[in-house]
Amino acid sequence: MSDTRLIILGSVLAFGGFLLGGISGAQYQQYVVQAGQFDVCYNYTPDGDAIKVKCDEKMQDVFFTLAASLGLIGGGVFVLIKGIRGKWDQNVKSDEMVGPNK
Repeated sequence: MSDTRLIILGSVLAFGGFLLGGISGAQYQQYVVQAGQFDVCYNYTPDGDAIKVKCDEKMQDVFFTLAASLGLIGGGVFVLIKGIRGKWDQNVKSDEMVGPNK
């Protein structure tokens, strides 16, 4: 049998990791392309002005966000597997049971 609470928690953590990676990955996509093609990175304002930024700092931000996203996904998968294999709901002591069938 499975532990429903751990399955839900694992699913939420994994979904949060994918969500974090998708949203923040879109923000940093331009810096990854600029760092791969050129030596200089620019941040473009809504007015059309180009502001020079350090590619190294932006790449560190990308890797930090990637690590956080992968950590959430990995933790979610771990908790999900523990929930599927777990017996926490089934191992309730008889004196701790509540409800009509105690």
